[in-house]
This record gives sequence, structure tokens and C-alpha cells, in this order.
Amino acid sequence: MTFLKKSAALALLAVTTPAYADMTADALTYGPRPFYLIDRMEEGPLKSKLASCMGQEVSPSLFSIGHRGAPMQFPEHTLQSNIAAARMGAGILECDVTFTKDKELVCRHAQNDLHTTTNILATSLADNCTAGFTPAAGEDKASAECRASDITLAEFKTLTGKMDAADTSATTVEAYMDGTAGWRTDLYTVQGGTLLTHTESIEAFKSYGAKFTPELKSPSVDMPFDGFSMDDYAQKMIDEYKAAGVPASEVWAQSFDLDVVKYWIKAEPEFGAQAVYLMDEYNIEGYSAMDPATWPNTMEELKAMGVNYIAPPMWMLLTLEGDKIVASELAKQANAAGLKIITWTLERSGPLGNGGGWYFQSVKDVIDNDADYFDVLDALAQEVKVVGVFSDWPSTVTYYANCMGL
Repeated sequence: MTFLKKSAALALLAVTTPAYADMTADALTYGPRPFYLIDRMEEGPLKSKLASCMGQEVSPSLFSIGHRGAPMQFPEHTLQSNIAAARMGAGILECDVTFTKDKELVCRHAQNDLHTTTNILATSLADNCTAGFTPAAGEDKASAECRASDITLAEFKTLTGKMDAADTSATTVEAYMDGTAGWRTDLYTVQGGTLLTHTESIEAFKSYGAKFTPELKSPSVDMPFDGFSMDDYAQKMIDEYKAAGVPASEVWAQSFDLDVVKYWIKAEPEFGAQAVYLMDEYNIEGYSAMDPATWPNTMEELKAMGVNYIAPPMWMLLTLEGDKIVASELAKQANAAGLKIITWTLERSGPLGNGGGWYFQSVKDVIDNDADYFDVLDALAQEVKVVGVFSDWPSTVTYYANCMGL
């Protein structure tokens, strides 16, 4: 299948942005960022290897996963964000799946994020929100909560996407919505991003030649919701791939809920074989990726449950030996148990001069400039042996994968 071929699935953009509906393999590009990072690397074998690939052609890679598309600069989970990720060679694209009031599946990172990721507060649908806008006052921060389950699918489709941000010091809705970090941009949100249903994401990603990694998000509402159970929800997501004729081998369904993963393994074994358990054990008091005694499940136990893929955050997979970034105990035991490892999220932290923040906490002592993104990526690939990396700007991962033959 030709990557990024013309498709009727892109017709919804043809009226306002016809350029997006005319994409071919020639549209693939790294852009300047990988080269910007390489230029700033310390001299050494990795820099030399990456620099030697500067003339290579862009090839789509399954190692490169678009995390909500390319949300470093595009509104997450919009059509435009995913087009950007596909153009950067992301071979797998993500739709985080939640549901509307009428129980239809849509792409949102959380069921309750419409107030920070869309223009809902500036529309009449703000009246439907679980909690409307409250301005900052004294020590109290500005707040709002708008859920996909507060509105119908038809209402959801009237919204436009924006960069995920809010200014909690704001006293007006307009100021609250204008909170984009300085190292991101609102340049590509002037006309708003096109929101996607889950089925629309399937057709769009298919038209790019990309594969799929949907994440079933934990509901903000009590389940069952109007008779809609967690099993119904998990099954509906898989059913939409089956209805679209997508083979199970092209889908990596994800969940932080181990019971959901086990449901897929039992109820849909073909899809369950590639179901990804997103690990959030770091929320357990006393947990350490370096100490198996603190783990709720060993890697062997997960494998015995039928889990074949795990996806911990990057810091759980890495540690330091002196100044060298190496695999953590969790990573070593996962590999020994035969588990395949995916990780998240590269290029989400912004500038790395401060140690990289949450995603780099286990190796922060050697993180001090943006070029360290490549050092961490190399350790994940060579030391941890990950099979895929989520990124907010996929071209960096695609460039590395192409250069290293992954």
C-alpha cells in the first residue's frame, strides 16, 4: 500500500484545506528537528552514526509511534496532528478512545479534557459541562471540567481542537483557553483542529498506510453508564476495527487497566495477542522499577496471563551506571520473560536543560540539553530493546529508526 496515498477518508478536509487531501509518499519529511538535535550532540560514536545518515530518505517505521499525532505543535488527536505524524514517518498512530453521552467512541486523551483540548468553553455547549468555568480568585485557581460524556456525538463534531493547555490564573474564559507553553505553538490552531471519531481515525490512518494503537481510556463517569459496561466499552472498540476490515495483526490495543487487557485476551484472542498493558505501577507507594519485591506482578506472571506487550514510561526502563544510561531491572526481567516493550513519551518534556522532568527522572543526572533525546532513544533501543517509542514529534524517532535499520 502506498504510504500517504490519496483517500476519500480525507474528504472532510477538502473544502477548507485541500492541500491535506493531496498527500503522496513524496510528502514524507524529517523537517529540521533531528538535525538540530544532532548538531548539538557531544562528539562521539552516536553523533557520528546519526550524522552519517543525513542524506537518507524518510521511510515509515513501526518503531516510530505518533503519540496523539504530533502534539508538540499540533492540537492532539486532530486530523491535522495525525497527518503531521504520518508525514514524519510514524508507522503507528494513536487514538485514545473515550465515549460521548450517546455512547459513541471518539479520540480524546481523557473523557474529561474537552475544556483544555477544544473550544467548548467558548461555545454554547459550555452549559452542558460537568463544571463550567470558574475564574481565578485569590489563592483559588481557575477551573472547569467538560467531559465527552456531557455531549452527544453530533455536538462533539461541532467543536474544534486546540493545544492542550489552560491558564489557571485566568479570570476570563478567553485567557483560560490561552495557556500554551512557550516551547509549543498556536501557529497551527488558528482555524482549529478537526476532531475525530474513532471510526474516522481508523479510516484516516488506513489511508496513510499506518497501523493502529488505540488506548481505551478510563471513564470519568461511573460504569455501567446508562447500561454501557466496561466490557461493552472494550468490545465496542475492537468491533470498530473488525467492521472496518482491519486485521488484528495491525492493531495494538492499549489499556492501563490490566482487567481490560485480560478481557481482550479472553474475548478477542487475535487482538489480545497484541494488546498492550500500559504500566502505571509507579502510583503504588514504595514501588521501584529496580526492586522486584515492590512489583504487584512479576514479568513472568504477566506473561503467564497472556500479556505479550508492556508499555512502561521511559524512566521505568532506564537507570544509570556512572554516566551511562542502561536498562533497569524491570527492563531486564521483561526481556527475560519474553515480553515485548513499548515506551512513552519522547519529546513531551520540552527543553531538557532542567533534567527533563517526570519522563527522565531515573536518569536526570545526565540530562542537560535537548540533544540528550537521542542519547535516551539510543539507550531505549540498544540497552532496553524496545520495539516502539511514542513521541510527540515523531520525526526524531523515525530518523533514528531509519538510520539504525530498525
